[in-house]
Amino acid sequence: MGRMRAAAIMAIMAITAITGTTTAVPATGGELDVDYYAKTCPRVAEIVAETVTGKQISSPTTAAGTLRLFFHDCFANGCDASVLVSSTPFNRAERDADINLSLPGDAFDVIVRAKTAVELACPATVSCADVLALATRDLLTMLGGPFYTVHLGRKDSLDSPSDGPDRLLPRSNASVSDLIHLFSLRGFSVREMVALAGAHTVGFAHCREFADRVGLGAVAPDPAADPRFAAGLRRACMGFRRRPTVAVFNDVMTPNKFDNVYYRNLKRGLGLMASDQALYLDPRTRPLVELYAADEAAFFSDFARAMEKLSLFGVKTGGSGEVRRRCDQVNSFRV
Repeated sequence: MGRMRAAAIMAIMAITAITGTTTAVPATGGELDVDYYAKTCPRVAEIVAETVTGKQISSPTTAAGTLRLFFHDCFANGCDASVLVSSTPFNRAERDADINLSLPGDAFDVIVRAKTAVELACPATVSCADVLALATRDLLTMLGGPFYTVHLGRKDSLDSPSDGPDRLLPRSNASVSDLIHLFSLRGFSVREMVALAGAHTVGFAHCREFADRVGLGAVAPDPAADPRFAAGLRRACMGFRRRPTVAVFNDVMTPNKFDNVYYRNLKRGLGLMASDQALYLDPRTRPLVELYAADEAAFFSDFARAMEKLSLFGVKTGGSGEVRRRCDQVNSFRV
């Protein structure tokens, strides 16, 4: 186990060294840079990689959960770690919005662990938003996903309102038109949207998110779903209303590997959620599903670029944010 962990850390750090760049990226109120902590916390990438590697080895669901946590943070209100803040008697925080209630505990835990380790080495220096961005990239590569550059220098949000995520994050039954609209509002193309949907090649979904389309609701099963697949999901989810935490893998073929099987599944009617299967049914997105199903390298290339772009969305720099001492509360205790 020790050799496995050491090898994983070395692999992540080696890729970082080979692909690192010092190109500055403009952001709101300042600049981000891969070498942002070169003087103030030079080992931050190594510390984060070591922490997340140990967590992933002991809890293999961590990587997929963290990827989802990162998307929910960035896509709703920008990459500012606002989703990590806990509610108080005076404020219902973003993490307690209805759409965020199913975010997995392993993901929150790994960020707490990584932030704690970084704080011991470099107190009050590295933001939770940067820790989350680094952790997500490193965990993705552990699942076999593509490496991409993470520019650093984000600041953490000063608040965490709960009224945004339910309006801004895509729902499991969203139409392609709804998805295109949501992504376009944030400057993402249809191609980037379909590439980012490939994150569903790992992780799981709770039965309530797709129960209707497999015949567990008031309507007939979705004809686009493979009948045997739908029957298997009905058996797996029977009684889900009494057991709301029951869930199944997004990708039933290779659930723990980041690959292009998600897109192949859509062609076979094996998309778990309505918003997944809709990508193959709609003529605006079907050609991209076909492309990624046939060419994993094209998917990885587009996914990496889209993730790098997502990691820069709505970031806070300079005086627009802070470096939290704890990721679950702002320093001023205003929330």
